[in-house]
Amino acid sequence: MKNSSNWHFLYAIADAIVSFAVVVVSFLAFYGVGDFGSNLASSFIYAGSVALATVISFWGFRVYRIITREMGMFESIRIMLVTLAVHLIGMIVIIAVPALPRFSHYFFCWALSTVSLIFIHPAIRILVRVLNLTGMILNKREKVTTIVIGAGATGKVVIDESRRNKDNHNKIVAIVDDDPNKIGGLFQNIPVKGPISEIAKIIDYHQAKEVIIAMSQISQERLHEVLGLLDACPVRVRRMPLISEMEGPNDKRIIDVDLNDLLCREPVKLDNHEVQNMLHGNTVMVTGAGGSIGSELVRQIFKTHPKTLVLFDIYENSTYDIQMELCKKMRDEKITDIELVTLIGSTYNDFRVEQVIKKYRPDYIYHAAAYKHVPLMEDSPAEAIRTNVIGTYNVARLADKYHVKKMVLVSTDKAVRPTNVMGATKRFAETIIQYFSAKSEHTAYAAVRFGNVLGSNGSVVPFFKKQIEAGGPITITDKDIIRYFMTIPEAVSLILQCGLFAEGGEIFILDMGKPVKILNLAEKLIRQAGLVPYVDIDIVETGLRPGEKLFEELLLDLSTQRRTPNKRIFIEEKEDIKPIEEEIPEISKVFQMEETKDVKVLLSKIIDTYKITENK
Repeated sequence: MKNSSNWHFLYAIADAIVSFAVVVVSFLAFYGVGDFGSNLASSFIYAGSVALATVISFWGFRVYRIITREMGMFESIRIMLVTLAVHLIGMIVIIAVPALPRFSHYFFCWALSTVSLIFIHPAIRILVRVLNLTGMILNKREKVTTIVIGAGATGKVVIDESRRNKDNHNKIVAIVDDDPNKIGGLFQNIPVKGPISEIAKIIDYHQAKEVIIAMSQISQERLHEVLGLLDACPVRVRRMPLISEMEGPNDKRIIDVDLNDLLCREPVKLDNHEVQNMLHGNTVMVTGAGGSIGSELVRQIFKTHPKTLVLFDIYENSTYDIQMELCKKMRDEKITDIELVTLIGSTYNDFRVEQVIKKYRPDYIYHAAAYKHVPLMEDSPAEAIRTNVIGTYNVARLADKYHVKKMVLVSTDKAVRPTNVMGATKRFAETIIQYFSAKSEHTAYAAVRFGNVLGSNGSVVPFFKKQIEAGGPITITDKDIIRYFMTIPEAVSLILQCGLFAEGGEIFILDMGKPVKILNLAEKLIRQAGLVPYVDIDIVETGLRPGEKLFEELLLDLSTQRRTPNKRIFIEEKEDIKPIEEEIPEISKVFQMEETKDVKVLLSKIIDTYKITENK
């Protein structure tokens, strides 16, 4: 603000000096040097009056608010009109005041100074802009050869930014578009090429290092098509936000292409209006509240304005982070109708869980507390059972005892025909939910299955990004391995919506679209960083880890699953109820077992779909 005010003051001084000087020179040109002295006083009075009136008028009409780097035709016309108005008023004053000399004595001076200043005042600002642009052109900083996709209004925004912003690193060499009327022409004095399907050849011809997608009104499907064309190109990809993503009507951000764009499917959009009605004014408890899924659950539940929101987790650091985030939000938005309770404890400590549920009497429980890391749980199967099985049993039993309305278990696609301890314990947890659903007269239980979650703790994407930052290589277990992916907000919206649909014992499943090949994911992340796969960053195969599958089980089987009111959510056919009260004491024997193999064997006897694998 201080720097801006300085520029306003400098322009005001320049306008005053120029106005005064031009009027004086006009008088001098009319009278000549010899007669100018006798008209010196009137010349200086008129010149000073014009200078003062110009500065005051420019200030009143906000001419000094014009940003020089945005100076264009509209701004120039505005300055010219204000200048003409000042001189017309001056002419009227001269004619109307009898004490002043006759206007005919001044007409030539008035006309010459008026015409001159009408062009000089905007020219001063245009000159400053030209000097700024010249300085940017002469800037010795290395520029990145860039191609823009989209010869429209959004493309113009990108080009203007590259020209006006001295910190911008892009040197735009071509615009690519599908419109045959634009191809071969010039857009903002930059050649337009096309069609977009030829983008790889155009990138190769210009040796471009970066591509900016400037098509804010295209569909997600078309965006994915364009991104697919760039997959094999050694360029960094950025884009302008789509209309649906814009934070305001003039959103001019250029954003990095993120992984959500590269999954090549539409985001799953779930209407949580009814969820809002369900949770509003109630007490909601989230276990594992500090985790990736748990913390997003907390955020979305918070938006529904529950009466009390109970955060429960064994890990204090991340739980503290989400607590502080919500406390700040409550302060900033002056929210006073939510009681936020943050408690540390483990779900396998039944005394602690009962202590919390008994005191706060939650209406809804979302059970996200679990061990999820597949290889680690292969080496510590008893701990996976302690948290994923016993912890779920404790929460489910106490939910029934204290008449919780609904309990929703966060499960996984790895529970389908599991080949690892984590998946087997999650399948066990699902059977617990179904057992209590059949038994309880007060609580509706449900489980939600989904695939891998982007950006969650321990997921492949942050791991790959760290490897890229370290200079590589990226390590993948197998170049043919595929996985289903979804974003954290998608997963949480699904969990909340399934809680709405839950009537008792359902296992909800999301249609996650097509699976993604992990090798392709790694290559896209490298290109997103502006690097070339196998040249700048290598990709190395390490072999499958214990318990890991090459292909995840297909989640959807329409022959055995039925749709819900949401076309992307399905319900698994219910299976026979297992005698959990007998199996819990049986599985608890693992805590005295020393050999991990013995633990797995016992687990496989109870979960008959679990097949023990020992990958090398």
